Amino acid sequence: MKIGTASKIENIVFNSVNVLIMILVMICTIYPFWNTIAISFNEATDTIRGGVNFFPRKFSMQNYKAVFASGTIYNAFFVSVIRTIINTVTSVFFTAMVAFALSRREFVLNKTLTTIIILSMYLNAGLIPTYFLMRGLHLTNTFLVYVIPGIVNAFNFVVIRTYMRSLPESIIESARIDGCGDFWIFLRIILPLSLPVLATIALFVAVGAWNSWFDTMIYNSGRAYLHTLQYKLMEYLQASQSQAKTAADVGSMSLSGNTSSMVTPVSIRAAITVVAALPILVVYPFMQRYFVVGLNVGGVKE
Repeated sequence: MKIGTASKIENIVFNSVNVLIMILVMICTIYPFWNTIAISFNEATDTIRGGVNFFPRKFSMQNYKAVFASGTIYNAFFVSVIRTIINTVTSVFFTAMVAFALSRREFVLNKTLTTIIILSMYLNAGLIPTYFLMRGLHLTNTFLVYVIPGIVNAFNFVVIRTYMRSLPESIIESARIDGCGDFWIFLRIILPLSLPVLATIALFVAVGAWNSWFDTMIYNSGRAYLHTLQYKLMEYLQASQSQAKTAADVGSMSLSGNTSSMVTPVSIRAAITVVAALPILVVYPFMQRYFVVGLNVGGVKE
């Protein structure tokens, strides 16, 4: 009885400490973003005083009005959405296709091509040669520069290939006996069975495509209609910071000339962060159930 009672006390203590640690980690994780939301909805000139923690002290939508004041932000949002969708679909499909081909042990060049792809994760020509390559391929100042360079990703290839190698060989053999070709085996059998890992990779690709702005600056900065949302928000933030040249200038940007409509780099940065992160936060819950399964299975080698 004493041993049983001691065991119960140990379990209670362990569970209590575990819960407290998890709550602390959760607070440390959620608070920065929650604080950013509070600042984004707080009046800009009041934010300068500090002390805005969990809730806005003076509620205002002026920061978001300032972000969306320019009509170009809507075109940039549309470009980012289209880019994210096309990037995700093409990258997942073609990376999965290459992974399936190189997951077949009977393929003669299996090891050679796999080694070449993996080496591309560690060896890079650098920014300048890559730029000249894109320009030589006539991809600069075009939408295709967002799509073609990332159509196959080496890391995603390794994860998907490892997952596909874990699938039962008997399923593929049965399909071959029924007269199914390699492409239809891939399309009708492998892809549905690989849904968890594909959903995980799709989330990686979507987040990367949505957050990307550097390639816009390098390849498409001269084409305003090809600017992505992240690049436009980065430009807007830089503009607001450049206008705040002195500490005494409390209204770094004014939309209508009065102090009630003034915004500051801190308030604009908070609003931009929320605008940029919101679409991914909306999509993530739908992908979460596949995330852990796909990453664990895809990351385990035979």
